[in-house]
Amino acid sequence: MPRKSWDLPFLAELEEVAALRRVLRTHLRLWGLHDSIDAAELCVSEFVANVINHVGPGTPTTLVVSMNGTHLRIEVHDPDMRALPILQQADADSETGRGMTLVNAVADRWGVLLRPDRKVTWCELATGLTSSNGHAGGASVTRAQALLGNYVVGRQPRESGASRWGKRRAVMTVINVITDLLHWLRAHGCDADEALDRAQTDFEVQIEAAGSRPCRATW
Repeated sequence: MPRKSWDLPFLAELEEVAALRRVLRTHLRLWGLHDSIDAAELCVSEFVANVINHVGPGTPTTLVVSMNGTHLRIEVHDPDMRALPILQQADADSETGRGMTLVNAVADRWGVLLRPDRKVTWCELATGLTSSNGHAGGASVTRAQALLGNYVVGRQPRESGASRWGKRRAVMTVINVITDLLHWLRAHGCDADEALDRAQTDFEVQIEAAGSRPCRATW
């Protein structure tokens, strides 16, 4: 799964934060990084809040999102190289000073880079991937991807990306694979229905153990 770096210029205003979170959420879903969405949104919100509070509302700012190995990297660029984010010890009743404490709690690492024309506040979040272009979900998803990558029905072109048509083609390919496997079981004297029920049960047990809500498949 290719995850190409992208950037989004914006003006640092409170009303922009919701839109930034929405764009970020959409991209991370397309990248298959669902488990990283909440932490990523929090980091972006706090970085932008720092720009608004310490540099000023309306500051030209840029959000940059990329992969650094298996980590998701989030950067916020602004032109002020004097106002540096710092980690403060906020009291339990304090209404301010919590921003970088929250970032520090959810990110694997964070920091500030000073460029000739800008400041870059960044953080990196662990994704659980084994490679920057790998699939989330562990060994099961990796094996399924390898299988689907070699599966061709007729002369259908192989599609990439996460377009609506690409997703529909991917789902149909998965269904075709499952159907062929059921035919293989039947040809070898096995009970296809029993195997399908067992697979569904194992899938739901593994999803529940991982803390996600299972999606009941219908055939």
